Amino acid sequence: MKVGERLPDLVRTITLTDMVAYGGATWDSHRLHYDPGFASRAGMDRPVVDGQMFGALFGEQLTRCLEKGQWISRLFFRNTAPTYSHETVVCEAEVTAVEGGLTLVQLRASVGDRLVVAAAGAELSTT
Repeated sequence: MKVGERLPDLVRTITLTDMVAYGGATWDSHRLHYDPGFASRAGMDRPVVDGQMFGALFGEQLTRCLEKGQWISRLFFRNTAPTYSHETVVCEAEVTAVEGGLTLVQLRASVGDRLVVAAAGAELSTT
């Protein structure tokens, strides 16, 4: 990986099925993430994607690009806006530094023109 290199975008439409599966895998089965009626009564347009799901999406995006001997040693992000079921998320990644055995990657996620994750990044370490 080289400074300035953009990694391939991860584009994913998150369905209710995805959200239920993620909730089951993480033991986070709050009704806000799968029940349209509950979400509506809570003032949401429709069920809200669990914000931590972006960690899984970024992890998948980065894992597809890891070089031999590299692993994700740090991942951080801040959700900036809700994401709802059946919206298409675009995860972007750009290499910002390569220093010895450490590669820094800036991350972001958007839905259309709406930035939903910012102040995000990863550190990739090499053995």
